[in-house]
Amino acid sequence: MLFQHILSAFAQFLRIAAKTKGLKSIMNKIEIAEIIKATGKYDLKIFSRQTIEAIEKSVFEKNGKHFIKCLSRKKDILVKPEEIIRQLMIHKLINEYGYPQELIKAEYSVYFGRETKRADIVILNKADESSEYCVLEIKNNKAQDGKEQLKSYCNGCGAPLAVWTNGIEINYYERIDPNFFEPLSNIPKADETIDDIKNEPFTYLELMQKDRLIQERKSLKSLIEEMEDEVLANAGVDIFEEAFKLIFIKLYDEMESSEDRMYIERRFQNIKGKHPHLNYKEILEKIDAEDFRRLEFRSRGDAHHTKKEINKLFKEAKEKWGGIFEKGEPIRITDPSHLQICVAFLQNVKLFNSNLQVIDQAFEYLVNKSAKGEKGQYFTPRNIIDMAVYMINPKQKEYMIDTACGSCGFTVHTLFNVWQKMVNNGEANFANFSNQKLTSQQKKYVNKVFGIDFDERAVRVARTLNMIAGDGSTNVLHLNTLDYSRWKEKAKDPDWLKIYSNGYQRLIELAQDKENLKDFNFDIVMANPPFAGDIKDNSIIGKYDIAHKNGKQIKKISRDILFIERNLDFLKPGGRMAIVLPQGRFNNTSDQRIREFIMEKARLIAVVGLDGNTFKPHTGTKTSVLFVQKWDDKINPQVEDYPIFMAVSENTGKDNSGKEIYKTDENGIRELDEHNHIMQKHDLDKIAYAFEEWAIKKKLSFWGEPRLGKH
Repeated sequence: MLFQHILSAFAQFLRIAAKTKGLKSIMNKIEIAEIIKATGKYDLKIFSRQTIEAIEKSVFEKNGKHFIKCLSRKKDILVKPEEIIRQLMIHKLINEYGYPQELIKAEYSVYFGRETKRADIVILNKADESSEYCVLEIKNNKAQDGKEQLKSYCNGCGAPLAVWTNGIEINYYERIDPNFFEPLSNIPKADETIDDIKNEPFTYLELMQKDRLIQERKSLKSLIEEMEDEVLANAGVDIFEEAFKLIFIKLYDEMESSEDRMYIERRFQNIKGKHPHLNYKEILEKIDAEDFRRLEFRSRGDAHHTKKEINKLFKEAKEKWGGIFEKGEPIRITDPSHLQICVAFLQNVKLFNSNLQVIDQAFEYLVNKSAKGEKGQYFTPRNIIDMAVYMINPKQKEYMIDTACGSCGFTVHTLFNVWQKMVNNGEANFANFSNQKLTSQQKKYVNKVFGIDFDERAVRVARTLNMIAGDGSTNVLHLNTLDYSRWKEKAKDPDWLKIYSNGYQRLIELAQDKENLKDFNFDIVMANPPFAGDIKDNSIIGKYDIAHKNGKQIKKISRDILFIERNLDFLKPGGRMAIVLPQGRFNNTSDQRIREFIMEKARLIAVVGLDGNTFKPHTGTKTSVLFVQKWDDKINPQVEDYPIFMAVSENTGKDNSGKEIYKTDENGIRELDEHNHIMQKHDLDKIAYAFEEWAIKKKLSFWGEPRLGKH
């Protein structure tokens, strides 16, 4: 009781003391922070410390409530989250952008015929001080919803510039016409023009500082969806092809600045080591402004100039990374203003990250949208791939293949896993590889990793990602894995050989019989084969033992069943496989003979059950990952009774609608990993680490000593 009286007396003291200048700012600072934090929908991330402190000092108490003197309306306004952000933005416009206070209007009336609405902030045109130059909206809703409201305001008053923010993220746009709003990297300062912003020098350092994926906590997939809604859906073009080209060109432009990127990353780590208290933005600000290359994937002031420069980049990219596009293939977004808007959507996005997931999520969306899902083949989520690669534990001397490679997630992540071990003396972090310059040994390992797929679009995506990861080299082949007897016929096509001959020859070298391309000598096979639709072609079915029942060939069989046998054929004795299969293969009574077939050929190592959301929104089919090791007299002798690792994932990182679940802080803001990428929330890394401990304990041939500190 006495303690409560003391607390009450202290609170009363604070209220009285708050009227004095000494404690006033402290009380108000706490109040503002608590108001912002309580909503979970606003934040102060985009504002400088000086701006925040200035607004905190202007808060005062009146009649037991907190008010702020509006910098524009010149009157006392009750403090609410949206009002705090509004005043911070007005202060920012005056002190950082240099706009005169008299040009900035809060709660500005915008007329729609007889209807009147109020825009949060409007900057008047400095030339006549009567027309509207920029509209700013402060909302706690989604950026897309806020943008629609911005459009209506800008169209209503004719302002050429628009800004949306909630204090967490901020989006800038130029109004091209009523239907198109082009993203900008910023709005002009008072003494600048829009063309000044578009034509400003922009290096890899600025790209890291202004990366939309960090600033807005977005995925590249979501930006492409927005770009599609804005432009591509109405441009009369193949959305996959044109979006692919733009990403291809942007990747090339970033690669041309790879020396700058590596210098910045080294300096970043050095500064971070000396000043661990600094955040990502503060560290980048400390990096010296070296004579970096200017990035060319930018929207210029003139749309025709933009189109000319982007076409030039596309030509250079095709020459560097051959076999993805024909040399004469043009960009088919013919309208210069449409192309300029698309470029603007992507120009402030840093595509390179620790595991290429930024790019791959976008390609997954595009390929599935165009055709891939119709064949029952869906890109494997990267957290599933990371788990499988970690558990299969590839080595530098081993050869690996993905027989249904899609965008080649398994191959790229195998490269990352092995490369990291080379750097870390045998230790590999979970899904962690920095884009550093490859050593000669790392480059050599690229030629030990292969991918095959029958979908030509997926192969082009896969080759792009593999060539980027592998410094221009790739063994990704456009072939039908199941119909191997026709490979030699395919290899007679000069157009096909022009692209795939080197990788194909390396593949043939691993065949046990070069005249019969059925059996190979791979150490590792990892795949997520199509599990929808049946194979009815007798010329294919007849080659597989698993397609015979009671001595007779069956008339049709599911693709994934044939892939089980085909994958085992690729493995040498002692080789191991990870394969994603429908759950029914593990428990249907009708599939008993399939399970017996597998166990006759290999030891069952592990089964990891995945939740039903894993492949949504494309399919809700329940799946599991099967891990086996082919019998071998030396390293894996056949036995009747042995232990099996079993695990079930309760959260693979998606909700019931198939949307990714991301890790968030106590305010609901998406958290970033050490590379400043948003992180999916899942339990697959825990399963991988649990398997590692189990595999070492059971003395499995492909696991050695534990990786200390990785759990």
